[in-house]
Formats: sequence, structure tokens, C-alpha cells
Amino acid sequence: MKFVDVKNDIAFRKIFGNEQKSAPLISFLNAALELEGNRRVVSVTLANPNLFPRIAGEKASILDVRATDQAGRKFVVEMQVAEKDGFDKRVQYYLSRDYSMQINKGEDYPLLNPAYFIGILDFEFSKNGLYHTRHLILDKTTNEHLLKDIEFSFVELPKFKLGLDDLESPIDKWAYFIKHAVELNFIPEYANEDEGFKIAFVEADKHNWSKDELIAYDNASIAEQDERGKLVFAEKKGKIDVAREMKKEGEPIDKIIRYTGLTEDEINEI
Repeated sequence: MKFVDVKNDIAFRKIFGNEQKSAPLISFLNAALELEGNRRVVSVTLANPNLFPRIAGEKASILDVRATDQAGRKFVVEMQVAEKDGFDKRVQYYLSRDYSMQINKGEDYPLLNPAYFIGILDFEFSKNGLYHTRHLILDKTTNEHLLKDIEFSFVELPKFKLGLDDLESPIDKWAYFIKHAVELNFIPEYANEDEGFKIAFVEADKHNWSKDELIAYDNASIAEQDERGKLVFAEKKGKIDVAREMKKEGEPIDKIIRYTGLTEDEINEI
């Protein structure tokens, strides 16, 4: 067996954005939001089509999965591979927009259903050591939870360090799948515990992909590498600009190295 990289846009949406095989998405939502009892998601309707990039370098037309469950609750699940300026504001804007657009002007507010954002991040976002966090609107003094309709959950993959034998909770197992499936050549035992896991591993197996899907998968990988390259270039250019100004001010080389992370040779070439 050879599994795809679940962090790839095409793989992510094939596994979590397939309304005909919704068990992986349902299982993941319940795990990420720790939903239990009558609060568990049991069915979902997807809000977006599943379009593939047509040519190498073209960005996937949809970068997230939006769904509504049996109770009318709204979910936005996003795979974000690189941190960008304003990420925190963007996710708040997206979720607030989805929440408010449920009703038209003049309609009653009680018609609004809860909305949840689940971000799977390939970078560190929070300052604590937890890989899985949930963010609620709480009273600052009492922690009373009165405003319950908007919630955020983040899975920060760089912080996830558990091995296959250390997995305990459902979100542990989903995080392991998302981060490490591409490295596996077998389906782990825990896939038999839940229909969502079982289907996810089958869908992630490259042998079950069509030629067009594999081409789209490769195109998305190329686009992602290009995007990462642009970010690295922009970051380095910023450091070079700082180093240039420090050299003009007569700052010593060791200080410039310390502030920019550039090598002595790179600084001397500026």
C-alpha cells in the first residue's frame, strides 16, 4: 500500500469532502469538537462542489470543506499548510460571515444555528504546547459559557509527537492519519475501530485513485511547492533588507547574523 499526503488539497477534499462517503468527515468533526451523546454529528450535507486543478501550478478552486449537519449546525474544515499574515482575523471573518449569512435581513435571530471552524494547521499557531485546542467565548472572570454559537478548534500538526502505539483519543488517531499516512505502507489496527478511519485509509490508498485524480494530486503538490517557494523568497528578501540597513548603520557582522539568521557569506554579498 502507498498512501497519499493527506495535507494535499486534492487528497484532503477526496477524503473529507465526499458526500457519498461522509463517515471520515463525520468522525473527524466529532473528534475535533469532542461532541458526545445527542450532540454528535450523525449526517452531513456538503456546501461546495469538488473541483480539481486542471493544469500544473493551478491552485485548487476550493481550499476547505463546508458542511451542515442534521441539526443545521455549520462546519468549516480547512487544511492550512503555511502561516500567512492575518490568519487569525481571516478565520474569524470566515466563520462570522458563514454564521450571519444563515438568515436574511428581517428574519428572526433564533433561526441562526451554531457555526464551527476546524483548522488543521501545518504550522504552530498557539503559544502553548498542546497540538489540539478549542476556543470558546467565555466570561473572563467566571468562565461561564453563555455565547455558544461560535467555536474554533485547531489541530497544529508540528506539535503532534505521538507514535502509533501512543494514540488514545479519536483526535489523536485523526492527527496521526493526517500527518503520517503518507509514510505508512499498511492500515493500522485502529482503523477497525471506526468506519470513518477505515474509509479514510481506503480513500488515501493511491491504488484506488483514477489517473485524473493522480494528475490533479500532482498538480496541487506543484502549486503548493511554488507557494512555499514564494513565502521562503519573501522571508529571505525581508531579512536581506534588514541586513542591508544594519550594514549601512555600521552594525557588526555577528549582530546582523543574530538578528537576521543569514550567514556571514550572505551578508558579505549584500
